Amino acid sequence: MSESAPPELSARALTARVARIYMAPRWKGWLTAMLAAVAVAALNFALVRILKPATDDLLVRHRPNAVVWIPLEIAGFALLRAIFQVIQSTLINRIGNGVVADIQLQLFGKLVRADLAHLRTQHSGAYVSSVLYDAGLTREAATSGVINYTQNLLTVVAGLVLMFKVDWTLALIVLAGAPVASWIMQRFSRRTTKAAKGAMTETSALSTAIMESLDGIRVVKIENREAFEEGRVEEVIRRREKHLVKGSNAKAFATPATELFTTLILAAVIAYVGFRAAQGGGMTAGGFTQFLVAMMMASQSLRQLANLQTVFAEGMSAARRLFLALDVEPEVREPPGAQALPRVRGEIAFERIGFSYGGDGPPTLSDIQFQVRPGETVALVGPSGGGKTTILNLIPRFYDPSAGRVTIDGQDLRQVTLASLRDQIALVTQEPFLFDDTIRANIAYARPGASAGEIERAAQAAAAHEFILELPSGYDTVVGEAGARLSGGQRQRIAIARAFLKDAPILLLDEATSALDTESEAQVQAALKRLMAGRTTILIAHRLSTVRGADRIYVIDRGRIVEIGDHASLIRKRGLYARLAKSQDLEAETAA
Repeated sequence: MSESAPPELSARALTARVARIYMAPRWKGWLTAMLAAVAVAALNFALVRILKPATDDLLVRHRPNAVVWIPLEIAGFALLRAIFQVIQSTLINRIGNGVVADIQLQLFGKLVRADLAHLRTQHSGAYVSSVLYDAGLTREAATSGVINYTQNLLTVVAGLVLMFKVDWTLALIVLAGAPVASWIMQRFSRRTTKAAKGAMTETSALSTAIMESLDGIRVVKIENREAFEEGRVEEVIRRREKHLVKGSNAKAFATPATELFTTLILAAVIAYVGFRAAQGGGMTAGGFTQFLVAMMMASQSLRQLANLQTVFAEGMSAARRLFLALDVEPEVREPPGAQALPRVRGEIAFERIGFSYGGDGPPTLSDIQFQVRPGETVALVGPSGGGKTTILNLIPRFYDPSAGRVTIDGQDLRQVTLASLRDQIALVTQEPFLFDDTIRANIAYARPGASAGEIERAAQAAAAHEFILELPSGYDTVVGEAGARLSGGQRQRIAIARAFLKDAPILLLDEATSALDTESEAQVQAALKRLMAGRTTILIAHRLSTVRGADRIYVIDRGRIVEIGDHASLIRKRGLYARLAKSQDLEAETAA
């Protein structure tokens, strides 16, 4: 089964969704920041507006009072502008970082709740890239991008108003260049949008390549493939670099192109004013100064608007990727009105189960039907790839069957809440995962509120207490990434202690001893025997010596049950199980 992929959102839908989900809860701060941006634009208008009387009164008319009130007025406007700029920046930072935190939490929540089928098709590097990279780009566009765009747009409008007020004919000449400016912005915006999409894709690929190389570092070293991995990562880096350079070039070309256009307009303005002056008309020195500064202010804001097109393009691309990830709906979910599963006796039934990965792929399981009574131990054995682990994964609903149903104590698992179902199940795998935390926290992972005494009793039952006490910090020893500071046998006994502490009525063992040496296996087997007592247990094993005590053994081959019985009866059948036993020298032991 796979999760359904959502359709790609339009730019308008993306904008509305970002505003509704991330900005609406912060509307007071966002509105205050927007008002501060409006105030900054208004004060820019005021500062330029005062230049005409300042120039005329100070330099032409030489009015005595002007030397006092004009500098004071300019200083007052500048101080107010600085205050509003600080308010704007402070609010943008607070709102923006809050948006990033919300996005990151949502993405991680979606990741840990996703179907295993979906996780199999997605590399964790893509999620890491979204959490660290896409969230920041979305934030930049939704907060500082929108607010700065508003401020600069208003500044452009203010500059145009001042220019029309000084000389409307000259302002029309300047405004006639607006279509050219718009064309320049659109041209470079398309380039930066394309580059931004490519850079995001390659950033995800880079995260994936680096994580794969580090996860498989032992294989890389033993095969002397360091140079190959360097080349593989370099290839991704170069592709990403190419997109980044294209985007940077587009930004770099946009600025001089806009400045060239502005300078040409300035030259036309000076030529026009000079012509008017030669004809005995024209504007005052103050008016000319005000017009030039207003035009330069508007052109500077116009360049900022051009740069913000890149911010919006990157933000839109990032938001689209984010929502595509957030909108994937899991197939394994609870129906409306699902009931909590009470403490079960542990009777498990598989009723004509069919399953295929991807829903419409080749069948992995066909017509699987068997029952496990409370307290029984059932083993699943057979060649690799036969479907044993898939059967096990159906019990905690890591996957749902394509056909048939699985029940516990007669209840269809699809009709109960996932949390109550998984509370009834303990899982010990071939390579148990430990978090980079203390031994105490790892044992208590399923029961965070367990007391120190309960944790120690679970460790004693798992034959882990003694080696834990020998560690420098005892139960407070940090185990390292994935438990790297512990041996395989020690990690396995910590996982068994975790299962003891959970005290679930159903136990699933997936190759729990296959990766251990003989001494460690003996210790773990003894701990598992104690753990299995009184619990319904389904175990998978390739070492058939570990399943001889099972109440029943199901031999799985190519997605079907091909043999059923206990160890002795299956040996006598001379079928697939007997051949597997012979390959492990178990047939002679049984005969003896």
